[in-house]
Amino acid sequence: MRLLVTGGAGFIGSNYVRRIVDGSLRGVSQLTVLDKLTYAGTLTNLNMLPKGSFEFVKGDICNLEQVQRLMAKTDAVVHFAAESHVDRSIMGAKAFFETNVLGTQNLLDSALRNEVKTFVQVSTDEVYGTISDGSWHEEFPLLPNSPYSASKASADLVARAYNRTFNLDVRITRCSNNYGPHQYPEKIIPLFITNLIDSKKVPLYGEGLNVRDWLHVDDHCRGIHAVLTEGSSGNIYNIGGGRELTNRELTDLILVKMGHTEEVIEYVPDRLGHDLRYSVSIEKISRELGYTPQVRFEDGIDETIEWYKSNESWWRPLKK
Repeated sequence: MRLLVTGGAGFIGSNYVRRIVDGSLRGVSQLTVLDKLTYAGTLTNLNMLPKGSFEFVKGDICNLEQVQRLMAKTDAVVHFAAESHVDRSIMGAKAFFETNVLGTQNLLDSALRNEVKTFVQVSTDEVYGTISDGSWHEEFPLLPNSPYSASKASADLVARAYNRTFNLDVRITRCSNNYGPHQYPEKIIPLFITNLIDSKKVPLYGEGLNVRDWLHVDDHCRGIHAVLTEGSSGNIYNIGGGRELTNRELTDLILVKMGHTEEVIEYVPDRLGHDLRYSVSIEKISRELGYTPQVRFEDGIDETIEWYKSNESWWRPLKK
């Protein structure tokens, strides 16, 4: 399979690329990575990989001519490229809709023209909105509450339309909150870890009661690859980690593991439109594709803390 990975220099995309190159994820004969190298995408995420193991192309998914050239030599696409930070979308939403909606439409149109066999749209559980109890299945309505999640929901609907109208083999994944090595230090787990390394306070929104389901990036990539290689056209698959924590519980856990007390918590005004709880059902992907998360949260968070302690040269320039 000749595979194009968009956003492959970002957190999740680069992990996916590394797992293909190291043989953990199989079936790819030719690998091309397209990334714009914005603030969250960096070649330091890929520079440890052997030369010649993939082709890297710096470019923009909104550039139709460039995308057309790449699609002409592609059998399948896994589409990670996106603006993804909720706080940034609140401060300025335009780039989110340009990249996440128009960029996705550009890729889909080019995939259709070049008869690409399979297109995997990597999305988020945030498109469902918020849920007080129970878990979302894939047929729940989309009720996004932030500009970021609205842009991803819009992209999902465009992807679905290309499947229904043009019979393009589109498959959509919706994941819960990811964590692990190489995550840009604006997200809660790497932000808190790196702040604590520097003996700084950790900013906790509101009272810390927001609940998230945590998914190790390796498990997420396993789920995505299962959808690519074994999923069905037109289907949506939730990918979750199965470990729900309030933000306060998550904070306390990190503090204990890093030898700090609650005195370093700085409570800050809550985020606008902050969703209270996310929870996805993974019954479908487990039943149809045999997916189950393999990384126990306690093990994954220990590994993540140690990675940031050992890789200050990676994250310090990014925090500046």
